[in-house]
Amino acid sequence: MSEMPDPAGSSTLSGAAFFRPVRAGNAFEETVERLLQVIKLGVVAHGERLPPQRELAERFHISRVTLREALGSLEQAGYVESRRGRTGGTFVLHRAGAQEGGDPRRTPGPAPDELEDTLAYRRALEIGAAELAASRSLSPEERRHLDNRLRDTHDCDPADYRQRDSRLHLAIGELSGSRSLAASIADTRMRLNDLLNAIPLLGRNIEHSQAQHARMVAAILGGDPVSARRAAEEHLAATASLLRGFLG
Repeated sequence: MSEMPDPAGSSTLSGAAFFRPVRAGNAFEETVERLLQVIKLGVVAHGERLPPQRELAERFHISRVTLREALGSLEQAGYVESRRGRTGGTFVLHRAGAQEGGDPRRTPGPAPDELEDTLAYRRALEIGAAELAASRSLSPEERRHLDNRLRDTHDCDPADYRQRDSRLHLAIGELSGSRSLAASIADTRMRLNDLLNAIPLLGRNIEHSQAQHARMVAAILGGDPVSARRAAEEHLAATASLLRGFLG
């Protein structure tokens, strides 16, 4: 697709590195991450208009519904603004390079190496824990415990979601059968929650996480280590995309 001029004078789709197709598994989270890269690096600057939704959807190889959900979440977080009318569109509010601590909805992010260290460590621990849990012969009590932790994430106020989410992940760590692994996951979760608390809670991501949680739990209860590992990888990759987007 060739570069297209914008009558409002905003930036155009010229950066293939930013406007490349996203993976289907975590399309919402990766779209948020890509858009935040474009905004935070100034590819589309403060006050400029993002390209039309049709063109963005084509470049990202996603549906218009997914794109609208991603843009809506970024609007709620204060990064963009949607304007109607003949000269309307989605305009960038964020100033690249500006201090974000002044906005009460955001806190300064960690150093890039700290973020990547936490994500890599979490990936190594929690994917292994899910695989191990699915490999074990769980007792009826252990199975009920895991199922109850999953139900808790569905039946809670959004303000309590991250706490319930933590309990579910800690339960999977416990069911791995390794006390050392469970303790390491608990320690890493403290670091992770500090990062998660620095980014907005996105409704679409909660829905996505719930579906991924359900697949993880089903695989563990079904004794399917391969599927449990795959579901954990997908879930952790989605969270990593959002954290890199907002804090990277």
